[in-house]
Amino acid sequence: MRVIIAGAGIGGLVAALALHEQGVEVQVYEAVPELAPLGVGINLLPHAGAVLQGLGALDEIRALGVETAELCFFNRHGQLIWREPRGLAAGYPVPQVSVHRGRLQLALFDIVRRRLGDDAVRTGHRLQSLDTGGATGLPSVELVDRDGDRVVRDSADLVVGADGIHSRVRATFYPDEGLPQWSGNVLWRAVSRHQAFLTGRSMFMAGHRPHKFVAYPITDADADGMCTVNWIAELDRRAVGLADREDWNRKGDPAEFAPRFADWAFDWLDIPALIDEAEVVFEFPMVDRDPLPRWTFDRVTLLGDAAHPMYPIGSNGASQAILDARSLADALAVESSMPAALAAYEAGRRPKTAGIVLANRQHGPERVMDMAEERSPGGFASVADVFAPGELEDISAQYKQVAGFQIPKR
Repeated sequence: MRVIIAGAGIGGLVAALALHEQGVEVQVYEAVPELAPLGVGINLLPHAGAVLQGLGALDEIRALGVETAELCFFNRHGQLIWREPRGLAAGYPVPQVSVHRGRLQLALFDIVRRRLGDDAVRTGHRLQSLDTGGATGLPSVELVDRDGDRVVRDSADLVVGADGIHSRVRATFYPDEGLPQWSGNVLWRAVSRHQAFLTGRSMFMAGHRPHKFVAYPITDADADGMCTVNWIAELDRRAVGLADREDWNRKGDPAEFAPRFADWAFDWLDIPALIDEAEVVFEFPMVDRDPLPRWTFDRVTLLGDAAHPMYPIGSNGASQAILDARSLADALAVESSMPAALAAYEAGRRPKTAGIVLANRQHGPERVMDMAEERSPGGFASVADVFAPGELEDISAQYKQVAGFQIPKR
């Protein structure tokens, strides 16, 4: 069996590793001429870490980042709403890893090349057209090479669209879908060198929708207690007078958002200082797409953000793409035919990811911050005065169930 994967992002590269493990020949095509360590931090949840562990890649990945020990929610006054252990500290057999997205992608790229060969990933090849091959034929692709003047044609038993939220593969089947849906919120993302805070392995979210700040370390602290911190500032564009804009990965101006966090200097972290310490800030629209009624067309299917782009809530984007990759490889290994395998893959993954997309639109587990703001906007003497007994625990458990990373029973 031979599989073409369009896209060398995290999902596409893990799919290549998982398929190769099953004895499948894989060819990955990537549009950018050269992969570079771009982006900021992401979290890999334990169920995604388990996939990487099964592929023999987790040890290499975990060495690049921080094993997250806890997740904390605070109100805009810096008061703790809820704290829960994460990863190994919560009883999972594998850690939750906070890591720079670019370093993760490059590590996966290196692993793929070591195992599959240097030519397994061909960069500088942008998908131009796709033919599903119909009910009996083989799917084929046409790609423009890095010089833009030569068309490369290739065919395989299966084509996987792992080419992101602006997927050309998805657009082939849903040509009228248009741009991703923008919530109206803007995310300013950056990394800063800063003194370690809380446990040194804590991820926190503070504020409420749409006035929120998220931060977590993506390197361990050095001898001076300094670490690299990934952070995200989120605001409704209307609150800061921004015009409509949906550009991707543009440089942001701290003057547009930093004043809204000027008084967020808490006794456990000085957020204005953290913002000031960033060398460069990037701006992103907070977008997703509606869940699709169908991912698979003949011998072509979707994976990762091409299939289910979602709000960056609950640390699910990359993790769900990794789960897709494992599920697809397993289905191809055990089912008797390609149609049966793709049907099993879609049946196992599409409803689950659709549920996460919709849950994230309701703010996922982060809604505890909204509830705290609604019930006690001026802050509180005790969180027990704001939430009923067991209410916070139930919200956390419900989202873990939706996202598929419930804490193992002991």
